[in-house]
Amino acid sequence: TPQRAGELVDRARALDMEASVGGPEAVAKADLVCTCTTSPEPLFDGALLKPGTHINAVGSYQPHTRELDDAAVARARIVVETREAALAEAGDLVIPMKAGVMGPSAIVADLSEVVRGAAVRTSPEDITIFKSVGVAFEDLVVAKAALDRMQR
Repeated sequence: TPQRAGELVDRARALDMEASVGGPEAVAKADLVCTCTTSPEPLFDGALLKPGTHINAVGSYQPHTRELDDAAVARARIVVETREAALAEAGDLVIPMKAGVMGPSAIVADLSEVVRGAAVRTSPEDITIFKSVGVAFEDLVVAKAALDRMQR
């Protein structure tokens, strides 16, 4: 909701980050775009993204929903949690693949490869996307961290 987004912006500002809640006009100026919705359709025109932008797309986790349009996906180097989950569940990728806008090679790395040091950008101008659909291992890692903290 706009209220929850505003609360997130307030927290980011407290960390000395500049953040804004906004629509397409904000996307055109942003270095980092975070989408966290259950939108069934794209939230902005990917042609607005400036070179070097990174997108965290963590909503729309079903094959028929999407936050990102074909233009955003076509311009980006994409990282996913796991290829298998992303290619089955992420409408942001499934829909453009079915339309022929991108192929599996647009996914340049998965999360385990990035953790091991895989390069995602080939230049500072590359637009990058981290597309999350949520996978069980992330829940396990968070649960273990919480348990470890409680046992201290």
